[in-house]
Amino acid sequence: MPPAIRFDVVTVFPEIFGPVFAAGVVGRAMARGLVQLEAHDLRRYAHDRHRQVDDVPYGGGPGMVLKPEPLFEAIEEIKAHNSGPVILLEPWGERFDQGLARELAGEPGLVLVCGRYEGIDDRVRQAQADREVSIGDYVLSGGELAAMVIIDAVSRLVPGVLGDEESLAGDSFAGDELGHPQYTRPAEYRGLRVPEVLLSGNHKEIEAWRRAQARRRTLARAGAPRPER
Repeated sequence: MPPAIRFDVVTVFPEIFGPVFAAGVVGRAMARGLVQLEAHDLRRYAHDRHRQVDDVPYGGGPGMVLKPEPLFEAIEEIKAHNSGPVILLEPWGERFDQGLARELAGEPGLVLVCGRYEGIDDRVRQAQADREVSIGDYVLSGGELAAMVIIDAVSRLVPGVLGDEESLAGDSFAGDELGHPQYTRPAEYRGLRVPEVLLSGNHKEIEAWRRAQARRRTLARAGAPRPER
């Protein structure tokens, strides 16, 4: 049986993906055959004995740019067994959020291309990319961490990956609101008590409290005035 979704990552650091996804939700999903992940070493597609995949930018400027030849060849080889969209992890791409995660979870696979240095030769974007995605307005050393965020968020939405589907429904951003505060035992710790409503056993009141707290968090994040307690 084929996996529910396949991730192929093009990177100059393929070795960092294994330890990150060896455990946790994605690791268990991989063990069950629901998710398949392969990180491809871009240097394997280099054309010289030094395995060089970058070069100085035309027109001058600092840093190095990833060359088109190895990227074209890596992507084309991967596309032979992954029919999902090719996504460049770029700072100017569309913002990754839960809505986009849900959309991508419906794909048979994703090909995630990680930039490094001063970026990727733009001919790769023109000829090979289906989308460009950013996980936020800040600078990272490369696209690998962004790819990991996307893999984790999308994998959680694949049917069967989470053992408790109710847990998925209660996640922050699953609807239009953030999640509510969570508590567990003990009922009091260092003078801090769990709200009495959660200890009441009244499920209707608990649900109402949780909805109110979720709205409160959502409004606070949006910068709106907080409602009264």
